[in-house]
Amino acid sequence: MIREVHERRSIRAFLDTPVERQDIEEILQSATLAPSSKNRQPWKFIVVQGAAKDKMLDAFRTGIAREESGDALLPQSKKYIEGAKHTVRIMAQAPAVILALNPLGKGALADLTPEERVYEICNIQSLSAAVQNMLLAATEKGLGSLWICDIFFAYKELCAWLGDRGELLAAVAIGYPNETPPARPRKPLGEVVEWLE
Repeated sequence: MIREVHERRSIRAFLDTPVERQDIEEILQSATLAPSSKNRQPWKFIVVQGAAKDKMLDAFRTGIAREESGDALLPQSKKYIEGAKHTVRIMAQAPAVILALNPLGKGALADLTPEERVYEICNIQSLSAAVQNMLLAATEKGLGSLWICDIFFAYKELCAWLGDRGELLAAVAIGYPNETPPARPRKPLGEVVEWLE
């Protein structure tokens, strides 16, 4: 798996080639093997393809339009709206988009007690480990993937589209890559690691 850690890239261009259902199921199986706080396994995955993906992207576009109209959930993030529009175009290319939800979550806009907040953070950490497993499993299969957080520009609209399935936390676009980007620069260990002895 070390090879996949080094070879994984964020892919933003996909071929118009379907991904086999078995490959997606194996990627999702890898997600469910992630560690989780108190073994709660706080995840649910929605695989979105075809006409359903078109409807999901319509909800995403509606949310972006709302953000631009002045009724913004993320008013300080307007400079990233163009990036969110580009993300929609990437998702439209990808044969499959997997939405990652926390069925135990209260929601991004909930007023939480300190205990509830810690519970949410632990579950988000757990789900993040599951998403990372998905990305590495996709890389192992020769598939490209993109971990997407721009969904929060359309959080209300996407949650309404999903119905009562859980707290939406991320999306992952999956498909055969139509690009081979180089590795992005990484901070050196000396800059990000502190040793206490």
